Amino acid sequence: MHILRTFGLCSVLSMALLSGQANADSAGHQAQAERFLELVNADRLAVPVYAQVQQMFAERFEQTQAPASKRALLERYQSKADAALDKAIGWEQVKPDLITLYTETFTEQELSQLNDFYESALGKKMLTKLPELNARSAQVTQAKLQSAVPQVNKLLAEMTAELDTQKKP
Repeated sequence: MHILRTFGLCSVLSMALLSGQANADSAGHQAQAERFLELVNADRLAVPVYAQVQQMFAERFEQTQAPASKRALLERYQSKADAALDKAIGWEQVKPDLITLYTETFTEQELSQLNDFYESALGKKMLTKLPELNARSAQVTQAKLQSAVPQVNKLLAEMTAELDTQKKP
């Protein structure tokens, strides 16, 4: 009976130690994900949304032909909109979810390797050039897409006509 009790205690102790190691691993994994998010400036992901909302309020202000003396009213509502966005998509709101997303997608070792890359000169260059490259890539794709639009529209019209003729008995 004493052996079983000792075995049971050892099992519980082993589970506790393994659980502690898993928590330590998890904390390290989360720290790597948080470092990655810092390196890629993830806290700035929502900046365009804030700017777009500010622009919407400014445009509405102009459309109503409000006098300049009402500018304080615009600024008050823009501040309220920023506060609403902070509650929904502020960095402190999305950070835990993004950490989870990255720890589910990448191992701790992979995140460490990504961090090493983004801390390197090439990684830093990549971070600064990527937004411009993405914008220019979208322009190239959009320009190329324009040549296909007439053909796609023609095919869409042909399909619609063929479906219409099949509806008739």
